[in-house]
Amino acid sequence: MTGKISRIVLENSALFLCDMQEKFRHTIQYFPQIVEVSNRMLQAARILNMPIVVTEQYPKGLGPTVPELDVSDLKVFPKTQFSMIIPEVEEYMHKLSDTKSVVLCGIETQACVQQTVQDLLLRNYDVHVIVDASSSRSMVDRMFAFKRMQDAGAVLTTSESMLLALTRDSAHPKFKEIQKLIWTPAPDSGLLHHTIDGETRV
Repeated sequence: MTGKISRIVLENSALFLCDMQEKFRHTIQYFPQIVEVSNRMLQAARILNMPIVVTEQYPKGLGPTVPELDVSDLKVFPKTQFSMIIPEVEEYMHKLSDTKSVVLCGIETQACVQQTVQDLLLRNYDVHVIVDASSSRSMVDRMFAFKRMQDAGAVLTTSESMLLALTRDSAHPKFKEIQKLIWTPAPDSGLLHHTIDGETRV
């Protein structure tokens, strides 16, 4: 795989959680693992005082964000379009004028996540997709979406890699709290069994 090098800076970064909703629980590949890793990212964002954007796709039909992700203290943006970049989110982002990079988790990778990436890139944000916190109903859709996002200019990375990049130094005042989140390796979400072009490894 090839991709651009983009150094993320904590003070200029926000976490986006895309449509992690109840009705997807039984249809998304590796859903429990994706939620677990997304929760690590959410906890880390709170520890590191990062802005957090949460969306829900048609919550009347697809339900609320799963209870494993406690977003009760956050503003949740309902939407019907696939991209997270609805007018209300854009307005919120304008208030975060220092934000240059977005760390993105969620579902579905080939739909809402991919279209969010495209819209963010068009607005000149650096986008970092957490591959072990993003999934689809189909592994083919998931893997080809990762490839398309990477080709468009997004950075594909893992949760642990991102958390270490955000802190950058074991002397960081919040590092020990972050270290507790990654002490146990992230759960397997099927990525080791697939290459980025969708071919299954033996």
